[in-house]
Amino acid sequence: MVFSSLTFLLLFLPLLYALYFARTSVKWRNGVLLVMSLLFYGWGEPVWILAMILSTAVNFFCARAIARREEGAARKLILALGVVASLSFLVYFKYSAFLANSVAALLSLSWRMDTPRLPIGISFYTFQILTYTVDVYRGKAPAQKSPLRLLLYISCFPQLIAGPIVQYGDVENQLGERSVTPDAFTEGMERFIKGLAKKVLLANVCGAALEELTLAGTGEPLSLLGAWLAAFLYTLQIYFDFSAYSDMAIGLGKTLGFTYKENFVFPYASLSVTEFWRRWHISLGSFFRDYVYIPLGGNRRGTARTVLNLLVVWGLTGLWHGAAWNFVLWGLYFGVLLILERFVFKTILEKTPGAIRWLLTFVIAVIGWVIFYYTDLPALGQHLCALFGIGVSGPGDAAAAAVVRKYTVYPLIAWVLSLPVVPAVAAKLPRRLRSALALVFSVVLLGASLLFLVGQSYNPFIYFRF
Repeated sequence: MVFSSLTFLLLFLPLLYALYFARTSVKWRNGVLLVMSLLFYGWGEPVWILAMILSTAVNFFCARAIARREEGAARKLILALGVVASLSFLVYFKYSAFLANSVAALLSLSWRMDTPRLPIGISFYTFQILTYTVDVYRGKAPAQKSPLRLLLYISCFPQLIAGPIVQYGDVENQLGERSVTPDAFTEGMERFIKGLAKKVLLANVCGAALEELTLAGTGEPLSLLGAWLAAFLYTLQIYFDFSAYSDMAIGLGKTLGFTYKENFVFPYASLSVTEFWRRWHISLGSFFRDYVYIPLGGNRRGTARTVLNLLVVWGLTGLWHGAAWNFVLWGLYFGVLLILERFVFKTILEKTPGAIRWLLTFVIAVIGWVIFYYTDLPALGQHLCALFGIGVSGPGDAAAAAVVRKYTVYPLIAWVLSLPVVPAVAAKLPRRLRSALALVFSVVLLGASLLFLVGQSYNPFIYFRF
């Protein structure tokens, strides 16, 4: 089930709210939310619930055992057991075929392993389980006494499938005590509708336009216009798609009494790659910083070790997104750029005009998303070459021209909306007028989104694959 489906909007969500607010008891609301979250996750594929429950159960008992011991090797052994148990599910479902087939190709073997069916959201909930067990080991959080409450933390449907990655310490108190005011509920619904509109009216339309273009790997050469237009559309699509899900998750969480941290803050307004990654998928960056980069030594052991740590973190960041070499290349692409910004070009960038830095950062992001898009490496190479005029069929092609005619300035409007232009204008309005306009726009956006959903067949969330 997805947030941008009529089943969710017209059936699941009204039923959830009716049951959830029937009583004020936190125990009742936790029970309703747990049952509905499991229903949400198991919709269509209930078997995958078992993997999530088993991983949660192992870490529940491991964390309880860790909490009973103040120090010693036993705590580390139990922590390792919990971490390995969680990662084993992720490695098997997501990476086993990739690793086995890579080794087979390296050894020139004809044997290939079929890729297991990937449980939706396994990367996200695995990381959340790990934050809980590790935080208990570090003494940053107490061990949860209720297995059902821990399962609710893992399975809570707003952020379950595609984040943001919610660390246990962020919601520990809210699992046991929370309330929802009318103002908070209204604010949460406005945020949800904003996300829904970004998904349906922007991401889906950019995705539909992208499908009408000639892409690499089809046996046809790309034109220069077609290559850049496809890269530009995917850049917009993935931002609006993923940030939309985060907006909807944060909004739904607020309507239920949970406060989730921001996950996107207009990343395409960044003036450097470093800033871009402080604004894009913030919860993932925080996870790798707190649970990988800092434990590796961070920047405390000299330049060479810092560079190595950054390469390890960004290699893992790329691999987290998918079991294919293009994701590893994508992660290392940004890792190398971050290292160069930090140790080579820092002084030069500080003296470069902001407009040039902004445009350069955006182009770097566009090229990065081309690497991200193609799991077929020859196709990736073809598209990257086409961006620089190598091997192109010409300056333009019929498909690109048709998309330009059909969608006219729509991609440019979407690009403007990806920048903090609207918030800047809204901030200059009187508070009451801003609130009234927000309510009116929410009603209009909800109606438009529902109308689009009735007629749209293109409605996947990109990050469900990861």
